[in-house]
Amino acid sequence: MILGNICTRACRFCNVATGVPGEVDGDEPKRLAFTVQEMNLKHVVITSVDRDDLVDGGAEHFAKCIKEIRRITPDTTIEVLTPDFLNKGGAESIVIDAFPDVFNHNVETVPRLYRYVRPKANYFNSLSLLHKVKLRNQNIFTKSGFMLGLGETETEVKQLLDDLKNAKIDFVTIGQYLQPTPKHASVEKYYSPEEFNFFKSEALKRGFLMVSSSPLTRSSYHADEDFKILQSERMSRNSTLS
Repeated sequence: MILGNICTRACRFCNVATGVPGEVDGDEPKRLAFTVQEMNLKHVVITSVDRDDLVDGGAEHFAKCIKEIRRITPDTTIEVLTPDFLNKGGAESIVIDAFPDVFNHNVETVPRLYRYVRPKANYFNSLSLLHKVKLRNQNIFTKSGFMLGLGETETEVKQLLDDLKNAKIDFVTIGQYLQPTPKHASVEKYYSPEEFNFFKSEALKRGFLMVSSSPLTRSSYHADEDFKILQSERMSRNSTLS
């Protein structure tokens, strides 16, 4: 996680500390790249807190981290899990043009619950962000995830899957929401593995390259293995089309 550990938002599902973040550490991209080298990482996921205090929401810092890793360990594949950059014009393009292998941004829940669960975010801004990745560079895999158990309905989940498909998402992750503390949003329902399999089936029907759906699925769970599967699925589909 880059850009500090203090978030400028207070989403009701997340236990990251909220407050006024410190200054951006200009040496962080280089330190991150050397850490990736020292640990001999073949695939790395870069994420951050929300930094609504920054002009670009932290986009340039993401780009610098990607570029430094490419410089130090060019064979490492890179996934970014970004905030929505508060819909700051052009911020996403800075990250896209640094060419991560996977661009992930989680929609988290259905639009009806945004005002309660993600009060400073906008569902359609998140969809737009993800769609812009494909419009700018079709070679970057796009990924998004959401939680079940916050009070959504089956119909709403199916519509969310339709929306993600229309935004040209490649990979969808679906997991069970767990309440971090009693102060956070309550768990309205615990879904069974069979129900997660049902939503996986619904997602696959819509044509996503890959779907991970289970109670313990998390956004970056098995990210390295999943990236290899994504590559294989794309090659297979392209071969079929040709």
